[in-house]
Amino acid sequence: MKDVSIKKSLIIAILAAMPVSMVVAENAEEIIRKTGIKGGLIVHLGFGNGELTTALRRNEHYLVHGLDTDKTKIKTARKQLVSKGAYGDISFMHLTENELPYVENLVNLLIVEEQGNIRKKEMMRVLRPLGFLYIKEKGKWTKIIKPWPKEIDEWTHFLHGPDNNAVAKDSVVHKPRALQWISDPIHGRSHEEMASVSAAVTSQGRVFYIADYAPLVFIRFDAQWKLVARDAFNGVLLWTRDIPRWSDHLRHSRAGPLHLPRRLVAVGNRVYTTLGLAAPVIEIDAATGMTLRVVEGTERTEEILVSDDVLYLVVGTSEVVRTGGGLYARDEPPATKFRFITAEQAKKRKNKG
Repeated sequence: MKDVSIKKSLIIAILAAMPVSMVVAENAEEIIRKTGIKGGLIVHLGFGNGELTTALRRNEHYLVHGLDTDKTKIKTARKQLVSKGAYGDISFMHLTENELPYVENLVNLLIVEEQGNIRKKEMMRVLRPLGFLYIKEKGKWTKIIKPWPKEIDEWTHFLHGPDNNAVAKDSVVHKPRALQWISDPIHGRSHEEMASVSAAVTSQGRVFYIADYAPLVFIRFDAQWKLVARDAFNGVLLWTRDIPRWSDHLRHSRAGPLHLPRRLVAVGNRVYTTLGLAAPVIEIDAATGMTLRVVEGTERTEEILVSDDVLYLVVGTSEVVRTGGGLYARDEPPATKFRFITAEQAKKRKNKG
């Protein structure tokens, strides 16, 4: 017992000697580590002096909002943010009601230090499925995960699933009544040439899509294709990957080649795609955008399916006859003389950087 008391005294002494900002940063890092979120909307209820709230924004993939019933704390925290040039991605709001100022299924992480008159039911309402409630009760922190509703389906492949049956099992989806979030690109580059978004899938509450981010002012500007990941419930940007060589954006076909949307699949916490027309298939961490592995020998893959932990690929050119000099002038690769199907284990946890 004596040794334990000595260790506790040493820890307290070390923490007391550390700068306040360092202690706060470590507390924020500990919360992020315990909840495991890699980006999204964080709400801090009862934020004290606002230092922990500010430290919770680890990088540009987090949006942080502080709530408190004390107007004086709000003013002080806002002044500090403005002086640091951080206001916007981090903000503070005066809480005046017994309800949280958010639509349902929006928040990734709700940290509650002072519960006040907010009930747990209200807290769970604003959390998105698989979101975290991290609440302090009687001096102890408790983590609660909001379960994924059975009524909400995922759209992991071009035609819903690997069976190519474009019918979802979602019973929550309904005719649009409101906007949950908006992000770029708001407008397509042209109504005659290829669509600015050529693929989109969802998994684990994230949406992944391939889009052309070139300027809208002139359709003949070279395309700037990117693979983008956002939180499906609040739209916060999680990560992007550049695609240097995609399809010719000046094709006079709105949908573009049929193989484009079949090159993107998201299953669980993995994304499978080709970052280019002639690039091999890669496995990406859905939360961070990091490449987990490159699937060797899969250059020129045009369709990806994942079923029962097996990765099925169609390799080779489907467009044997193509017209238009622009296809080659804008660097689309020539057609292949081969076409075959291959299959292998979907998850091989080999980090390729």
